[in-house]
Amino acid sequence: MPSTRNIRRRIRSVRNTAQITRAMQMVAASKMRRAQEAAVNGRAYAEQSIILLAHAARSLEDFEHPLLEVRPTRRRAVIMITTDRGLCGGLNANLMREATRFDTDTTLFLAAGRKGAQFLARTKRRLVAEFTYSDRPTFAEALAMARTARQMFLEGEVDRVEVLYPRFVNTLTQKPEVRPLLPMKAMWEEALTGKAAEAARTEEGVHYLFEPDAKAVMAHLLQRLLIFQVLQYLQETKASEHSARMVAMKNATENAEQLIKDLTLTYNKIRQASITSEILDIAVAQMAIT
Repeated sequence: MPSTRNIRRRIRSVRNTAQITRAMQMVAASKMRRAQEAAVNGRAYAEQSIILLAHAARSLEDFEHPLLEVRPTRRRAVIMITTDRGLCGGLNANLMREATRFDTDTTLFLAAGRKGAQFLARTKRRLVAEFTYSDRPTFAEALAMARTARQMFLEGEVDRVEVLYPRFVNTLTQKPEVRPLLPMKAMWEEALTGKAAEAARTEEGVHYLFEPDAKAVMAHLLQRLLIFQVLQYLQETKASEHSARMVAMKNATENAEQLIKDLTLTYNKIRQASITSEILDIAVAQMAIT
């Protein structure tokens, strides 16, 4: 049976841990609200931008662009977006499990986030580029990732580029998803047949006027859309990270508090047994004297 001193020491240790997890929970909760707003507010704009450009491109009969070229997929690149830090539940583990489904012989990886880069290096997958991004992802950070992916696609190193990221559903749910990025026709096809199909039908029959030149405008918009899509995926990841960390730290705090209660009960039982034993010893000694 453990001594009361050891139990007191363990209670003190668990209480200190609970203070840390509670502080981390509060920090994650404050960041979570801001990140969730950024992800949710940008989602509708991202989906509608894809639909608008898809219909605008279809309205131009002879419009072609290298970013729209569909080729047989002999080799693909995957931008794997994870977190820099842990303590966020199974968020990164789910993404890593999804990454193992890609063929290692035909897949190149670009890692955004240290956890993903460490996993790819540990499992000896082909990591060709690493990126970092802040708590508030910026356009410049998304530009660096989009530029590398675009260069690999245009130079023929890969025939398809996809993004693996945790889609923010709600505070309790973050779902790992793989979304097409290049060629952009694959992105359009997914948008036009997915949840945004109804919104896409409203664009049919609309005529577009371009100034000064339709092809120049579309080429510029394609570049901007590519960058914005990467930025949206980064924002989704941050919203998922802070939500998962807040929930994980909340559970850890509750478990620590329950453990403190159990240890306190055990401590009181041992102390009570010790007091009872001492009383019995005194009573037996008194009886022996009399």
